[in-house]
Amino acid sequence: MKPLTENHPLDFSCLTGREVEVLLLLASGEQNRRLARHLGIAERTIRAHTASIVRKLRLKSRFEAAIVAHLYADDIKDLETTQQRSAA
Repeated sequence: MKPLTENHPLDFSCLTGREVEVLLLLASGEQNRRLARHLGIAERTIRAHTASIVRKLRLKSRFEAAIVAHLYADDIKDLETTQQRSAA
């Protein structure tokens, strides 16, 4: 993965499949309610996944996670594809 900064490399492999889905959707800028509807889960679950993503990637906020998702979308999508293949 490409580093966010020299001292803070991003390791998307620590995320679960659902967290990867949520991270990719965060880049859209939609509210949690709409993301939850899109995935068919509770808004509270979106908040929990988002908090987990922020913690695991050592980010500061949901906003920063959305920016990371936008900047590294190709890397994240590659990981999502790999996770789906290994689950099959």
